[in-house]
Amino acid sequence: MTKSIAIIGAGASGLYAASLLTEKGYDVTVFEARDRIGGRVLSHDGFDLGPTWYWPETETSITQLIERLGLPTFTQYTTGDLMLERQFGVIERHTLPPGHTIPSMRLVGGMASLTTALAATLPAGTIQLESTVTSIKQTEDEVTIELETGWSQAFTHVIMAIPPRLVSRISFQPELSEATKAKLVKTPTWMAGQAKVLAVYDRPFWRDSGQSGQGMSWAGVLQEIHDASQPGGLAALFGFFRLSAAERSVLDRDELNRRVIDQLVRLFGEEARHPRDVLYVDWSSDCDTASPRDAQPLTDFPVYQPIALDSAWEGRLSLAGTETDSLFGGHIEGALRAAERVVNQL
Repeated sequence: MTKSIAIIGAGASGLYAASLLTEKGYDVTVFEARDRIGGRVLSHDGFDLGPTWYWPETETSITQLIERLGLPTFTQYTTGDLMLERQFGVIERHTLPPGHTIPSMRLVGGMASLTTALAATLPAGTIQLESTVTSIKQTEDEVTIELETGWSQAFTHVIMAIPPRLVSRISFQPELSEATKAKLVKTPTWMAGQAKVLAVYDRPFWRDSGQSGQGMSWAGVLQEIHDASQPGGLAALFGFFRLSAAERSVLDRDELNRRVIDQLVRLFGEEARHPRDVLYVDWSSDCDTASPRDAQPLTDFPVYQPIALDSAWEGRLSLAGTETDSLFGGHIEGALRAAERVVNQL
């Protein structure tokens, strides 16, 4: 009999697990709470509002998958000087030595090209959007999942490809142990406290004066800035906020945009004053990404690793997602490796 697998979450990890299992002949259904696929992978007109890069020299799973799917790539632009703002309005220009960064790659059309391509490997009807799982119950031979609509279905195995902290929103029968719940809650959700902004321009004017589009600031609203231009398309600068989720929440969008553009003007000149568009996403306000615990800013890179679930659920329930990979947790590479791990265990 064909084994039936339910996957909760249509992010990179869930979609890749579904693709691998479908290839092996399993009957797979993916349940996604959002009205779109991708999870924290989110691209708008080719510009990434979630993960942006991968590193071929060290990240083999994503590199091989992109090659297998035939997705076009390009190298992140880093040629030119970095602009530094240690004090508000005091701008330094630094020429970095050759080889100062490990070359990173991006996907033409944004990282969503990867999740879209993975979804395309699945049979029609595999992915169920706007389907929030509220309970998982184990019987002698099966595991039944129930949606908030009341719909339910039994499966042979369930893979949870969601941030560990969001697992607490699901009720389990038998219940997860307190030790397991504590491990899940203590695992920070990568990117959940962050916000990302992109200022879109007709052309990468900063390159004209030998600037790379990279900027660092200890005084402005943005802490880290990069060139986000697409090859042969529109140009953009994107930044990660220095402000915490709480600090951002007291500023309306217009005020945030004003401070962002003012900072880009200080770093890259008056041509930055009038972008054709400003794109913004605050992941801390996304209930399908962040929990209240994630509002606290990270002070260091988390130590991620696979999270063992209770023995009562062995063979019935698995946890994937980038927060469960010990080598590349937080990266798309980690999400893909986690999918490979749970599929291999099956």
